[in-house]
Amino acid sequence: FESSKIHITGLIVSEYSWEHSHWAAQKSLADWLKENNIPGMYGVDTRDLTKKLREHGSILGRVEVGKELSIPQSIPDNFFTDCNKRNLVAEVSTKTVTIYGKGNANKIIAYDCGMKYNIIRYLVQTHKVELAVVPFDYDLEANPSNLEWEGLFLSNGPGDPTMCAKTIKSIEYALSMNPPKPIFGICLGNQLLGLAAGAQTYKLKYGNRGMNQPCIDLRTGRCYITSQNHGYAVDADSLPSMWKSLFINANDNSNEGIIHTYKPFFSVQFHPEASGGPYDTAFLFEKFVGHVRSIPQPLLLQNISPYTMKTYKKVLVVGSGGLSIGQAGEFDYSGSQCIKALKEEGIEVILINPNIATVQTSQEKTSLHHEADRVYFLPIRAAVVMDIIDKEKPDGIIVSMGGQTALNVGVELWKEGLLQAAGVEVLGTQIPVIEATEDREIFSTKLKEIGETIALSYSATSIPDAIIAANKIGYPVLVRAAFALGGLGSGFAADDGELKELAAKAFSASSQILIDQDLRGWKELEYEVVRDCNDNCVTVCNMENFDPLGIHTGDSIVVAPSQTLSNREYFMLRATALKVVRHLGIVGECNIQYALHPESERYCIIEVNARLSRSSALASKATGYPLAYVATKLSLGKDLATIRNSVTKITTACFEPSLDYCVLKMPRWDLKKFQRVSKQLGSSMLSVGEVMAIGRSFEEVIQKACRMVNPALDGLEGHDSNLTPDEDDIPLEKQLQTPTDTRLFAVQAALEDGWSIDKVHELTKIDKWFLSKLKNIATLRQSCKDGTYKGLLSVKAEARMRSLKVAGFSDRQIGRYFSVPEAEIRSTRKLLGVFPSVKQIDTLAAEFPAQTNYLYMTYSGRHDDVTEASDTPQIQTPQIQTKKLADCRSISSTEFHKRARGMSFGKSATSKLDDFKSSGVMVLGCGAYCIGSSVEFDWCAVSAVRQLRRDGIKSVIVNYNPETVSTDYDESDRLYFEELSLERVLDIYERESVAGIIVSVGGQIPNNLAGPLAECGAKILGTSARDIERAEDRRQFSDMLDDMNLQQPAWSVLRSKEEAIAFAEKVGYPVLIRPSFVLSGAAMRVAIDDEQLKNFLSLAADVAADKPVVVTKFILEAKEIEFDAVANNGIILNYAIGEHLENAGVHSGDATVILPAQKLYVNTIRQVKRYASAIAKALRITGPFNIQYMAKGNDVQVIECNLRASRTFPFVSKTLKNNFISLATRAMCGLDPKPYRISLLDIDYVCVKAPMFSFTRLRGADPTLGVEMASTGEVACFGDDMHEAFMQALLASTFKLPKKGGSILLSIAASAFRAEFSEGVNILHKLGYKLYGTPGTAHYYNKKFNVGMISVTKPVSESDDGTDDNPSALKVIKNSEIEMLINISDGSFEKAEITAGYLMRRSCVDFGISLVTNVKCASVLAECLERGLDKFSSKHIGDFYNLPTIGYHET
Repeated sequence: FESSKIHITGLIVSEYSWEHSHWAAQKSLADWLKENNIPGMYGVDTRDLTKKLREHGSILGRVEVGKELSIPQSIPDNFFTDCNKRNLVAEVSTKTVTIYGKGNANKIIAYDCGMKYNIIRYLVQTHKVELAVVPFDYDLEANPSNLEWEGLFLSNGPGDPTMCAKTIKSIEYALSMNPPKPIFGICLGNQLLGLAAGAQTYKLKYGNRGMNQPCIDLRTGRCYITSQNHGYAVDADSLPSMWKSLFINANDNSNEGIIHTYKPFFSVQFHPEASGGPYDTAFLFEKFVGHVRSIPQPLLLQNISPYTMKTYKKVLVVGSGGLSIGQAGEFDYSGSQCIKALKEEGIEVILINPNIATVQTSQEKTSLHHEADRVYFLPIRAAVVMDIIDKEKPDGIIVSMGGQTALNVGVELWKEGLLQAAGVEVLGTQIPVIEATEDREIFSTKLKEIGETIALSYSATSIPDAIIAANKIGYPVLVRAAFALGGLGSGFAADDGELKELAAKAFSASSQILIDQDLRGWKELEYEVVRDCNDNCVTVCNMENFDPLGIHTGDSIVVAPSQTLSNREYFMLRATALKVVRHLGIVGECNIQYALHPESERYCIIEVNARLSRSSALASKATGYPLAYVATKLSLGKDLATIRNSVTKITTACFEPSLDYCVLKMPRWDLKKFQRVSKQLGSSMLSVGEVMAIGRSFEEVIQKACRMVNPALDGLEGHDSNLTPDEDDIPLEKQLQTPTDTRLFAVQAALEDGWSIDKVHELTKIDKWFLSKLKNIATLRQSCKDGTYKGLLSVKAEARMRSLKVAGFSDRQIGRYFSVPEAEIRSTRKLLGVFPSVKQIDTLAAEFPAQTNYLYMTYSGRHDDVTEASDTPQIQTPQIQTKKLADCRSISSTEFHKRARGMSFGKSATSKLDDFKSSGVMVLGCGAYCIGSSVEFDWCAVSAVRQLRRDGIKSVIVNYNPETVSTDYDESDRLYFEELSLERVLDIYERESVAGIIVSVGGQIPNNLAGPLAECGAKILGTSARDIERAEDRRQFSDMLDDMNLQQPAWSVLRSKEEAIAFAEKVGYPVLIRPSFVLSGAAMRVAIDDEQLKNFLSLAADVAADKPVVVTKFILEAKEIEFDAVANNGIILNYAIGEHLENAGVHSGDATVILPAQKLYVNTIRQVKRYASAIAKALRITGPFNIQYMAKGNDVQVIECNLRASRTFPFVSKTLKNNFISLATRAMCGLDPKPYRISLLDIDYVCVKAPMFSFTRLRGADPTLGVEMASTGEVACFGDDMHEAFMQALLASTFKLPKKGGSILLSIAASAFRAEFSEGVNILHKLGYKLYGTPGTAHYYNKKFNVGMISVTKPVSESDDGTDDNPSALKVIKNSEIEMLINISDGSFEKAEITAGYLMRRSCVDFGISLVTNVKCASVLAECLERGLDKFSSKHIGDFYNLPTIGYHET
């Protein structure tokens, strides 16, 4: 403790946890307050209270306990107790003289004006002085106790310093002594010293309070984070001569310390001793004691870096490439922020990134947004980057914004001396520092130098070395690949056998592996740290994993700020983070991860990521602190103190954000898409995306996050989620013990079943505090189920409804408990006056006015941070508005002027634009990234918002994905980091009073909301909700095509399995099962017999819920065609036709797409356009849409139509140099859009889009392609012809080409495929490759072409190596005797059994061997190798746009 008793008279908090769980806790806060007779109050909107104090200054208050609130009409004088009129120092000061550390050398007198005990500890225990603590009014000149003293300390204390006249008089005496004796003051002591010196003090309006106040040392320019709690300050302008300001506040420039120019007198306004931390300025005690001991103090001077800062003219930014598990959209966000920061400094920016779906690769330059000057869509490889450097000759290179891919390239170029030779400077953290964090042995040595340790760990470069290391540590151990992303190639080994297997796979990803101590069960924590070249260092965000150590942080629920640490633990780890980052020499941003023992203060450092990471994007969005932007500025030599906080606009970036809310990140997995993939989570990341929920209670954010991850969920529920396995198959206890993608719901099921928190904790090692919060949710759920709707509303209805909403329950969830429609719950809630309040993310917990549009909604508050639109529309609920969806057509662009904003039919486009500007448009974002919905939809949302802003239209975006650019607060006029649910979208729609909602740029989630929103009276811009339904509903769409006589494969709607089988027998197998309203072909399957058809129909019915499931004839050997377009009132404005390289049967998201199409018949193109025109007219399309066709010969058939942007929109927009989404946005807003001038025949280059897969992480998954999408990302490259573009795109997808003269294994099942690849085999043979083949394949090609193919046997099991004389294909793969496998199976149909093909394909993935599974791709690859296209030329996108052409020219 810091004093002998509690000095406050009451405590007010926002939320209180009744269950405490920390190992060091002696009693609860409530018990402690009760023992001391101090009232406490929770459930108060403390943010709003802070704002009132900020606006009005410190104000008097009163807490009424135990009676109804009664405020008299006229306030009597004694109603409030005015502490400002009392001499508070006299009340808290000691009454006697006390000696501490008697006998210690050097005697110091300390004036106790309310002195904290930690000051005594610092002086007596740390610095070994004898300290005499005297009352505040002790007469120093008279010295009645005859105290000997060599130095004077002035303590902190409360109230007005001018009331301490006797103290000031004694200080004046001390100042007059000759020779002078050292004086040091803290907080009130600073004010007292100033008054004694002759200066003035004044009362601050609000005061500086908190543990994150930035103060600049005027001697060095260094900025320190300090703890403060004061309402008065020294007026620096009144300081007499010979006195100067020592520190100033970096935010408001108020005085934070004074110093005499030549005598040993100084003081500071903050608390360097703060027991709660931070301890960054504790060195001031050492300075004071040094003066007392006559130790010469070092001369402190400003760093010369501001005067030697280098200027850069051109910088190369290295991107991350295609999205994969472990390296996703967060690097588009960080790269975009980096480019923005560079362009603000007038620097020419060159970008290499083949990910065409990203925002950062856009080339539309506007006054509002900064883009790279030149973009290279090329493979991110060392040779390519070096070629660009030779061409562009940049001054600097940034490799910290592109994930591990960019970092590895930078390290390679540095090690080879190529960057140094080219005179290119690595900006930010230097390569040797990066190597020190990536190489385990160097890292361990570095930490030992400062007395820190990592978990017991050894590196190994061979399997025997790994076994020795593991036995030194003791099993179980964690095996990891060095220099790998997202835990790639890692896992836990329990014995030598498991270690050998894991090590072999890890060595395929890296030349060095790491053997680590197993710390499963410990807490895992992260700190995001920023440091500049002036050694200013701050921790921006700390985060805590919900799951204990053992699960990769990318697969764990993460909470910010940490919830279960004590203040001591928090600052202990913070201090370590600063020490480590300074010692390593990091400049910019980094992430440090800890393992903390759950029942002690033992900890070890897991790792430091010396680059922007997934956690960095999360921390940026969680705090509002733009880490990538700031890190880029720092890499240019700027210091933190001079960079402004871009949220408040007036405070410095050298601060540590305050969070008056809770943030929770929840991963999104797509493991169900893959057969044989284990659902168990471990050290290798498996999630494909994540969501971030913001609220003011843990219960609220975890329920929000569940709905965000899976829109089918109503909240966090156990059994009702239908996500937990059957307990007959896997007992609940086992489900809790094994971390999986559904364990959270199993935990909730156990708590709902009445399991104790202790029992669940024992099985899961999840902290009891978190479990107590989940128990609260379970308890509230059960009380609803046990009660009635009438009972809910009978007594204290408003309070009961609000308690459910505060705990995160949705209207739909509450309605289900009481068997009441969601609409009725919403209507009743509003009648009760229970509305969500809107709060800002402002980085400083309302202590400073924030100019931010970054918002969230919560029920833990009664007041809004932003003003409500004056003309808020009153939305009717479906139960009141009885029109059916068919009669409730949402507004189209031609009808948009009917909106109740004074629009009329007679208004011109200009007039409508004026109306738009005041009311605005809401854009619904993409939600969590998943397979099928990724960064391409974020590009679409950003493009829509940017077009709205170009047209001067207010934009409101709703999204909850922290990896996205659309959730960057300066992209839109208002950003709601919120759920994409009907309830929340209506809340925002009503509150913002927007003119309409764009649902067609965010993928399937917002598109599926069109109907429900329209039913509720919301205005859907563009294509009507009714027409969207006609396209999404497989039955309605197929009926429409039949009515229009447009060809499609034979089809039938599912009514029963028997009917489906009869249909399949009629048209012949194979058949395709297609659910409605799904993304990325979810549950889409090709069945080849009755048994498969029955199984797949069951799966499709589960996914489609109550929507139709259609069975169609599957056409073999057909070409698939993509048609992307924008229409206005059913008339197509612009279109693009791309062709798939692979035949139909490969999902469009997994296909290689060529644009412009190269091998389509003229008649085929004519039919495609004719069909598209008819469909656009029939569905009255306004906005973006995509149609997929299949063509066999000249016979064209329609597969499907999506009345929204598709994943190919950024691809076609960037290839054709015209943004299709910008055009669609103008069409949807009725702004008379003009078509772009595009002639596909006059484009003299080709762009090829290739998929990116993450099979290396999905252990057991079959790396082959089918009708359900499996890719996690995409890349695209340009070329003068298709072959050049294909080869670059293939290399950009991280494909490794076989070396000249290398070995290639072929296994081609069907004779037709063997014949088709005959030319390819001859090419490979002619090029000198050594060819292996499975028996049938080798026999076929040797007999036909005599290519000398070596036969290897087909494996029958995972352990089948064959014999020495006749090895199996598996053996040559495992021994790396081959460099590429071409394996063409007999069709794109799933097989339940493990085949030889599966064993070969899976082994290639596990051992890092290149794999080709499609005959079309294999043939083109062979042709590329024959043409020598493994070479490349560094052309940026502008080089292709500027190719001379015949046809049209831009004017």
